[in-house]
Amino acid sequence: MLSFTAVACRYDILSADAADTAFFYSRRLYAPGNYGSANWRIPAIVCLPDGTLLAVNDKRKNNEGDLPQDIDIVCRRSADRGRTWSEPLTIVQGSGVGRGYGDPALVVTADGDVLCLFAGGNGLWASTADSPISTYVCRSSDGGLTWSQPEDITAVLWGAATLGSYHGGFIASGNGLRLTRGDHAGRLLFAAALCRDGQQKLDNFVIYSDDNGHSWHRSALAFSEGDEAKLLERTDGTILMSVRRTGARGYSVSADDGQTWSDQGTWPEMTVNACNGEMLRIDDTTILHSITHSMQRENVSIFISHDEGATWHNPVSLFPGPSVYSSLTLLDDGTIGAFVELNPDGPCELWYMNFNMRWLLEHQSHQ
Repeated sequence: MLSFTAVACRYDILSADAADTAFFYSRRLYAPGNYGSANWRIPAIVCLPDGTLLAVNDKRKNNEGDLPQDIDIVCRRSADRGRTWSEPLTIVQGSGVGRGYGDPALVVTADGDVLCLFAGGNGLWASTADSPISTYVCRSSDGGLTWSQPEDITAVLWGAATLGSYHGGFIASGNGLRLTRGDHAGRLLFAAALCRDGQQKLDNFVIYSDDNGHSWHRSALAFSEGDEAKLLERTDGTILMSVRRTGARGYSVSADDGQTWSDQGTWPEMTVNACNGEMLRIDDTTILHSITHSMQRENVSIFISHDEGATWHNPVSLFPGPSVYSSLTLLDDGTIGAFVELNPDGPCELWYMNFNMRWLLEHQSHQ
């Protein structure tokens, strides 16, 4: 039995007002062994324009390992804010070692399509021009019920025609970004990590599209020696990148809609394990950041910023035990949905959690 920090405030949203009553709700979507899979990892979640939740993740069939293992990417849908979920639908199916897919990232385009970007093929560190780790995009025009065939967009990220000093790369799982302000409103952006030739070091770039994901371009270098990264649009129109590192989490800022980057630095108040998390804007004054609040892979928590990500304060624990990646989305009723990877007994499982700002702020005030 998992023990959640919020167990004393665990109310069903259906009997509580989303704004006025503090609540926390959780539901396991995948346990080890479900649907014939040993492990479930790499969550990504998004709320669609009609309020449907779409949760996407890796089905790591045989073991917990990354590519080149045999991995499928699957999704589940919920029309009632996460109380009930569809059976899993396969977005793309792996067919053996070296022929799997993983690390999904999601964005909803201005015309309502859902894009899922992901990696496939060889492992990152073993990637070469002859045996690459590749990047793909699938599109759904019906809210995740059906998906297009994968389109290979690897050449946008790395290779002789783009950046000859890199031999592999991937898109950070979780959520991409669609801009809402300025001359490039509607632009889609995803953070990428590229592997330097001859080194096990990663640099961060951004790929972006101004035609709803039909063509892509690559930015200038955004962060040196980073890893998985996430993006957020600030109220002044700049873009904030949060970067996975061991120790103080990194950041960078773009003032031209993601094409060039500057002000690379770190957040000492967010000194944590090297892990993947998510930023989410709640309103013009509040941003959330999910990440492990530990130097181990444990205690996935929510940090809060009231100054556009300049500083982060008073993390609130979602699960104090062994836990890893997380993804966030804002629901149509103003509550927050979190899709979180837990591994309390070894193999990984995936949980959906739903809570409101009142619960978060009440728990923050008690820390």
